[in-house]
Amino acid sequence: GREPLCLTDTHVQNEPSVEQLVEIVSLASDTMQRFAIDPKIAMLSHSNFGRSKAPSAKKMREATALLHSQFPNLAVDGEMHGDTAFDPELRKHHVINSHFEGKANLLVFPNLDSANISYNLLKVQANGTVVGPIMMGTAKPCHVLTPAAGARTIVNMITLLVTRDH
Repeated sequence: GREPLCLTDTHVQNEPSVEQLVEIVSLASDTMQRFAIDPKIAMLSHSNFGRSKAPSAKKMREATALLHSQFPNLAVDGEMHGDTAFDPELRKHHVINSHFEGKANLLVFPNLDSANISYNLLKVQANGTVVGPIMMGTAKPCHVLTPAAGARTIVNMITLLVTRDH
């Protein structure tokens, strides 16, 4: 079967700050580890490893640097193109010492538009077999059910809700 692919933040933070991106990555990494998945994190951008001076690219570069300093054991690279996240040869071309091997499994987007658009495109490609969106960082268990959620998604989300660690 296919390996899991996680996306952040698809529903809440419109333009997350550098600090919010770091918190999002920390929460998402912890959530993935709860499911016995080792996160390989790609900080996505229209820019590949410093090629752009645009604010969104700079934000993703700064968040990556902060993640490296605050969480040195996290496997995170960026800022990078989406195809670079899935192609280790492309990453080798841009980065001498990548922080993970193989394909990324946690995609971090610079804003809500890019994350939500990607989520919906991938959901269609996956024939609706998605788990989520999973809300993280809330005081009480809370998740989002989109209008397109089918029975399987609803059962998955209820299962997550009642098994959440406190």
